[in-house]
Amino acid sequence: MKGKFSYGHRYEIQGGTIVCPAFCDVHVHFREPGRPDKESIASGSRAAAAGGYTCVCTMPNLDPVPDCPENLERELEIIRRDAVVDVIPFASITTGRKGLEVVDVAALKGLVAGFSDDGSGVGDAAVMRKAMEAVAENGGILAAHCEDTAFGDSPESEWKQIERDIEISAMTGCAYHVCHISTLQSVNLIRKAKDRGLDVSCETAPHYLVLTGNDREDDGRFKMNPPLRGKADRDALIEGLKDGTIDMIATDHAPHTMEEKSRGFALSANGIVGLETAFPVLYTRLVREGVISMDRLVELMSTAPRRRFRLPGGEDDFCVFDISEQFRIDSSRFRSKGKSTPFDGMEVFGRCIRTIYKGKEIYTI
Repeated sequence: MKGKFSYGHRYEIQGGTIVCPAFCDVHVHFREPGRPDKESIASGSRAAAAGGYTCVCTMPNLDPVPDCPENLERELEIIRRDAVVDVIPFASITTGRKGLEVVDVAALKGLVAGFSDDGSGVGDAAVMRKAMEAVAENGGILAAHCEDTAFGDSPESEWKQIERDIEISAMTGCAYHVCHISTLQSVNLIRKAKDRGLDVSCETAPHYLVLTGNDREDDGRFKMNPPLRGKADRDALIEGLKDGTIDMIATDHAPHTMEEKSRGFALSANGIVGLETAFPVLYTRLVREGVISMDRLVELMSTAPRRRFRLPGGEDDFCVFDISEQFRIDSSRFRSKGKSTPFDGMEVFGRCIRTIYKGKEIYTI
């Protein structure tokens, strides 16, 4: 199959399998350096390979925070040593992710996928404007975790900052990407921004497309940030997939230890894993049920993220999924160190059976 695919919206069904361009996830947390007990570059990249991914972008909530070339080099050294797929880091927007002082964008731009304080919203509009000016001047992209903690976990906590940031993006000309959107209002704001011709993109995650707050059980498997929303929000996200408002699907793969996720919902750490469940969940619930086409799913998971963030991926990167038999998701079999997912036990189609990276097999069952 070498050389079979370009990164257009192409896939082939061969008997009971689908063969398609390998996936790209622009929003993962691999925890190294800092907390390799939660996830390491080695374990996270193997989980990516097991999910059909050959390129992932790691968020900067690490220790040390990649807010300067010296700190970033700590992460890059581990990536060069241990990664089995392309792992492209984000640098932080602000020093230490504290939201106060903008990093030296020019010194970092050529080494990273973009700039994000993911896990924290940039609360000060003046700081965000300065960051967007610097990112625009250097031809980069800023990926914002939008959360105003003054609104708790309400929808306003997300869309109020998106509303603010869109206007700053319009003033500065910054390429602006919104992380893990979850609300109807967020979809509407981004749709209007695109209608204005602004350089704005966004992602959502599989759990926001498949689950709602009514599906939540009172345990850590359902604890993530932003939280699961209502049916109207989920419906708006699906409409955003269909009309192009939402550019891509990213997992927000966020592993924690079992102890951190077993304290009950209120005390559990925020975050679930997603790399090894994304395709089967989305194929089963969106493609098989006729919500979106397989071609659109390939675009959302492979083509669009690479195009927007200018990420690697060639015709020798592809993945193969068995769509002929239903199986039950079993988190105990994950390659990831994180085992917490709301999809544990779900019956799905689309088991990854092979992932090829640069013409070399990096995963097979």
